[in-house]
Amino acid sequence: MKKPGSAVRPSSRTYVFQLLTVFVGFLVFGFSENIKGPAIPRIQFDFRLNEQQLGSLLSLNALGYLLACSFTGFLVRRLGIKAVSLLAFGSMALSGVLIAVSRTYPAFSASYFLMYIGNGMLEIALAILAARIFVKNTGTMMNLSHFFYGLSSTVAPLLASGLMSMSLGGFTLDWRGMYLIMLSLSVLPMLPALFSRFPGDTPEEKEQRPPISSLLRDRTLLLITLVLTFGVISELSIGGWLVNFLEKAYSWNVTEASGLLSLFFLCFTLARLFAGPITDRIGFTLSLALFAGASALCTFAAIVFGEPAAFLFAAAGIGIAPIYPTVMALIAKRYPRGSDIAITVSVTLMGVGSVIGNYLIGFLIEACKRLAGGGSLGLLRGLQAGYAFIGLCALASSLLSVALFRSLKRRGELL
Repeated sequence: MKKPGSAVRPSSRTYVFQLLTVFVGFLVFGFSENIKGPAIPRIQFDFRLNEQQLGSLLSLNALGYLLACSFTGFLVRRLGIKAVSLLAFGSMALSGVLIAVSRTYPAFSASYFLMYIGNGMLEIALAILAARIFVKNTGTMMNLSHFFYGLSSTVAPLLASGLMSMSLGGFTLDWRGMYLIMLSLSVLPMLPALFSRFPGDTPEEKEQRPPISSLLRDRTLLLITLVLTFGVISELSIGGWLVNFLEKAYSWNVTEASGLLSLFFLCFTLARLFAGPITDRIGFTLSLALFAGASALCTFAAIVFGEPAAFLFAAAGIGIAPIYPTVMALIAKRYPRGSDIAITVSVTLMGVGSVIGNYLIGFLIEACKRLAGGGSLGLLRGLQAGYAFIGLCALASSLLSVALFRSLKRRGELL
């Protein structure tokens, strides 16, 4: 006869392994995506790449990332989330070894492409895994898991710079050794994944999943995807364009501008740590509308009131940070049996939208700069127009969330 509580221990231990896989996985994911900043100039110098070649390299890798996002959900249905998670972590660790030993540009670019394939697979795999295991306090746990991504993203450039200047046995690690060490961290979340079981992989659970065609025809999923896409365009664009805006519009030096960007990431990271309980309390769709609207308001106010209100650019991170994890929580609750495909569709379209969004910002800056007659004033107006587009994306995410709220409430399906 089993002792009382004996049946609980295995499930508790399994849940700990699941949490370690997700949390450490997001840490590794943040490192792998954000160590490239300090390394890119040295890679460019070593392989004698011009700006066009460098742009082509990054574009090709972005394509690999989107490609991986598009097929990972189908791999999960075929192989199971455990196998795909291990495959994603393993491919990233392998890419670190290949990058370290690459001595020609073709070998390096192929290794770098593999790393981005692994990154794309990992984003989808972690999102699906989190959607399956966080069945209680979903908003809180989703935001907490993405907090670890924000934490590692914040320190990744500093760690990368430190490692590249470090010497071991008389040899400087440089960017190759840095990639080897940082991507080898992918082995760590493989260990709890190996010793854990994950829901959704049994034959019985696979039979209960809705057909893919029904999810692709779901208008609510399309609306959720649009909320996510506009929110993430705003999120990524702030990180990509803020320093450039402050240096050129307000003549800040790089230290001052980078300091405000760091403040943005601090607000962003802390928001993901503390916003989760709010989303669980007031509901996911209402939270999305309020958070995205607050980010848009901060962005527009920062533009209108000028340099004295520049701190509002950083404050916008508080509103935009919970969008991605809250959408993942919404998908997890609405599509408990089909979250793999729902997440694959939404994240893939989000990635396409993000690429288009950055091109539109650059186009708007140049177009408005010419319309304003060029010069310093024209540049200022162009930069303001580009940044206003970032605010408009956050506003669009908020308004679409309101539409989603009304649609779900009308059908009695509000989450």
